[in-house]
Amino acid sequence: MPTSTKAFAKKLQYTVPQIQLYLVYENLLPHKLCQLNSPEDAENLLEPLRYATEEHFVTLHLNVQNEVLGIHEVSHGSLSSSLVHPREVFKAAILSNSYAIVVCHNHPSLSQVLPSLEDLRTTRQLIESGKLLGISVLDHLIISPNQDVYSLRENHPELWSN
Repeated sequence: MPTSTKAFAKKLQYTVPQIQLYLVYENLLPHKLCQLNSPEDAENLLEPLRYATEEHFVTLHLNVQNEVLGIHEVSHGSLSSSLVHPREVFKAAILSNSYAIVVCHNHPSLSQVLPSLEDLRTTRQLIESGKLLGISVLDHLIISPNQDVYSLRENHPELWSN
């Protein structure tokens, strides 16, 4: 602890725990990072979500070259929903020093893949939060067992306009 911090802590009438954050890369291999150039690239990376029986909401963390720095499961929900809040979405993105993120969730049912009103609201909220934090939300993808990936950026570009 720096000397000025120690001096400050001695003057406090209560104890404040010191918190240190570390970035730990799990399963890091010395090879080239996966680069995302299209929703289909992300779909290939997230293929296992296609077979999940509950809804999962994940983020892909990207550097400036759109290379995937990591993946984070934000929430694991039920058959038809999963709880998502910007705080949890951006926590890992900030810690991994992400330039941008792609968010994705799966629709485990075999119904047609269309975003719900809640999906659209959540996407808009994440885009606005990302603007405040300086971390761009490049897309929100929906994956299902019986269809190609659904890109909200391609199908609802108005969400990204000011």
